Amino acid sequence: MNLYLRYFDKETLVNNVEDALDFLSSIPEIDLDDDLADDIREYAESDVYYPKRYKVRPRVYFIIIKTEAATMLDFKQKKALRTVAPIDGRESVAPVLVRLNEEREGWYEGALDFKRVVMIPATGKHEYRDTHFVAQCKAISGIDCYNRIVDYLRSRVDGRSQFPSAKGKNFKFRFLGYCK
Repeated sequence: MNLYLRYFDKETLVNNVEDALDFLSSIPEIDLDDDLADDIREYAESDVYYPKRYKVRPRVYFIIIKTEAATMLDFKQKKALRTVAPIDGRESVAPVLVRLNEEREGWYEGALDFKRVVMIPATGKHEYRDTHFVAQCKAISGIDCYNRIVDYLRSRVDGRSQFPSAKGKNFKFRFLGYCK
């Protein structure tokens, strides 16, 4: 696994963390302390493939991207993109969508974090509050569980409340068992 680092027009592609730290220490604006170096090492060793950005000063960052690219040219031409393996010869689909749409009729437990509009009695004004809601319901899939929970909540909370996407991190579900 290689690391691509960029700070404005300075960029490099390295194959280990020590080279990445050498590159960062060569830039005078970046204060490379032990905590930052440890965090970069931890990121490089983790299974996370999302780009990571580090704050240098307000509104100024440098980024690190994990890549399979062997050269800078390969990276720039996006020749080493990570792809999801096709399922049964069909077009590749993200694992979250596969789990969400997998039909398995039974009981599900869904947990949803959403922004609920509530009135403040003292002022009479409204505000958004983060709300955690957990329900058990009969459904045929994860997306059906999500839809049932959101339909239930829409009829009981203020219409301005905001619900997250079923594909995001604010909705989780688990299959509890088959219906009898």
